Amino acid sequence: MADSYCPDCKRLTEVVFDHAAGDTICSECGLVLESHSVDETSEWRTFANESSDHDPNRVGGPLNPLLADAGLTTVISTTNTSSKSNDLLSASLGKWQNRASNSDRGLIQAFKSIAAMADRLGLVTTIKDRANEIYKKVEDQKPLKGRNQDAILAACLYIACRQENKPRTVKEFCSVVNGATKKEIGRAKEFIVKHLEVEMGHSVEMGTIHAADYLRRFCSNLGMTNQAVKAAQEAVKKSEELDIRRSPISVAAAIIYIITQLTDDKKPIKDISVVTRAAEGTIKNVYKDLYPHLLQIVPSWFAKEEDVKELHPRIG
Repeated sequence: MADSYCPDCKRLTEVVFDHAAGDTICSECGLVLESHSVDETSEWRTFANESSDHDPNRVGGPLNPLLADAGLTTVISTTNTSSKSNDLLSASLGKWQNRASNSDRGLIQAFKSIAAMADRLGLVTTIKDRANEIYKKVEDQKPLKGRNQDAILAACLYIACRQENKPRTVKEFCSVVNGATKKEIGRAKEFIVKHLEVEMGHSVEMGTIHAADYLRRFCSNLGMTNQAVKAAQEAVKKSEELDIRRSPISVAAAIIYIITQLTDDKKPIKDISVVTRAAEGTIKNVYKDLYPHLLQIVPSWFAKEEDVKELHPRIG
């Protein structure tokens, strides 16, 4: 074959075809022997794509850009080469392909686990894809050895939710990840953020968490009416003007308790705790902080002033 002669090695040699780039490469010295334009390789691409309809494992099949071997195949030219040389080259290529295959299998398994968690939490595809990208960036540098894989995957998804302004609580992730605790996920999150900051050279934007980010989902899970949800949303927005130094999740839980106590469908604190995963004691403490401001935060259209004043200063 004419294209198997390498002017650098000064002999006929085995070549590797990189179909993604359209290059013919010498396997001995790495010299690009021939580089094709997109038009020149379009016929091969058409053939490969047609073939992939029958065999999804062929090169022309759908590719995940986050995987390592997206489009690279190897062809060995045996013209005027010894069997010993071919055996050595085949063994070398086999080891390379096994390493790439093992790497991709690990990524695929990680992506499947992230997708399963995302499905159980009802997260959209954009969040899942961002979590995959975050994991790939960390996995590329191989700093994960010895760390809890479940916690790492959950942390990637947690960060993705924050960056997409759809935050979920760490406790929610604990509920769908059997192999990781809240503390382990928190540590994994800090580890990933620090790693990304070093790689990118700047701080990682996580987005600010507000009680309103959780409120609608909590209200929906509690089966609250649209009117009660609207009142809770207004109350949460007004509470942000106060100096209540509590977590957004516990503030949301306490306001849900307040609003439902002003309706016929009162929700017990135990049920609110289960849905929000905020401890009952925490909800009681936040309620006590909010109580002096109830007339300010509860919408006047939703409840009469005398009804608000009738609420007890403490939750029993």
